[in-house]
Amino acid sequence: MPVDLIVSLVALLAVANVVLVAAAVLPSLLTSGQRVADEAADRTTFGLTAVSRTPPSNLLGESPPELTYDRLVRVAGWAFIVVAMIVVVGGGFWIEHQVAIVVLLALAGLVLLVAHDLLPAGSLGNLKYLVEGTMALTFAGLLVLFTGQATSPFFYAFPLIVGGAAFVIPPPVTAVFAVLAGATYLAASLAPIGGSPPGDLGLATVAVNVTAIGLVAYVATIVAAEHRRSRDEAIRLSTIDPLTGLFNRTFLFAAVEREIARSDRSGRGFCLLMIDLDDLKIVNDRFGHFVGDRLLEAVGRVIGTRVRRIDTAARYGGDEFVVLLPETDLSGGLVLAEKIRQGAAALRIQTADGGTIRASLSIGVAAYPTDGTTADELLIAADQAMFASKRAGRDRVSGRRGPNAEGGGDVWDRWPDVAEPGRSIEPSRLGRIEIGRGGRVAVGLGRAAYRR
Repeated sequence: MPVDLIVSLVALLAVANVVLVAAAVLPSLLTSGQRVADEAADRTTFGLTAVSRTPPSNLLGESPPELTYDRLVRVAGWAFIVVAMIVVVGGGFWIEHQVAIVVLLALAGLVLLVAHDLLPAGSLGNLKYLVEGTMALTFAGLLVLFTGQATSPFFYAFPLIVGGAAFVIPPPVTAVFAVLAGATYLAASLAPIGGSPPGDLGLATVAVNVTAIGLVAYVATIVAAEHRRSRDEAIRLSTIDPLTGLFNRTFLFAAVEREIARSDRSGRGFCLLMIDLDDLKIVNDRFGHFVGDRLLEAVGRVIGTRVRRIDTAARYGGDEFVVLLPETDLSGGLVLAEKIRQGAAALRIQTADGGTIRASLSIGVAAYPTDGTTADELLIAADQAMFASKRAGRDRVSGRRGPNAEGGGDVWDRWPDVAEPGRSIEPSRLGRIEIGRGGRVAVGLGRAAYRR
């Protein structure tokens, strides 16, 4: 085959792959800039996306950490390109195809540079693995085609690509990818481009190599599945409270910091609920810690079943819980807090002596940025609101106007513990909003009414 024709073939395949990348990247760059920024912020905060409670629904499954993936591809890709260039140019092998091989390796380096250094992080999403895998197989197939076909020493690129892919794509997709890799290697090894066809030994070598691709894909899939299981278990143990099944304190602080950054970008506020289980110490002292744990577990279930999928519910301390409510104003936070309070009030925990324990919650609500602009300020405000509920008689929800609100608001205004139905409250007393036992709040222009 003439050298010019080979160079043309390489250029054609490379251009086809570049077009594929452009088709995948451009829509992302034009329409999803904010989404990319949000995903990058999430990765910065959490390090892993596996902590998300929402399971991945796309074909390619859950993505690995971006920095880890980029580092592995950079090291393996550049090492392969440099070694191949030294062998081809320095060794003086395959002289008739040397120009085509150099062009091919240069294009591979250019694609690697663009994909992992010039494009914004996350611009392709999980599609990156499909695009890069297809391009890697194309370059590996052409390299084998130009370096002796069945006798090419660069066959190892195929098991390397397939083995690496097993760690970023689910097993069914890995199986399809391994079949594609085997077909690409067969086409490159047995293509009739001139010279004598491979003999029996060459055919046996090709068959063994194809088998090796399948075996590497199988072994890598098993190892990757075990790795994912171990990683998920480690993440679960480090982020989930074992008693209640809610997130723990460490995860909560990371989630609040993330939500503050997101709220600053979007201009939409959020709420924090500080929830305290009333009289847990009395329960522990009288009935034992086993019953107290059952009560905590039941309250955790109530909280977990009443929050939305986008909310973050966490156990903050021994008998305290915190709920993060993204894109929720104070009134929305008060409504959800009352639902949680009512759900806990309906609990009945049996004791060893046949008695029944009823749960009650004191809840405080803080809003961003009204009650604070940092995680510490918001938690302090929510904590103060929760203690106001306790001072007012417990088993209730409280919210207040924070120091950043219009006109200030550090002064706590309290409604009467026993309010008459339809009683009007002066506008100046709206600094604090309280939902009492079984009550609800109606807020209008210039007045607020408490209805029993």
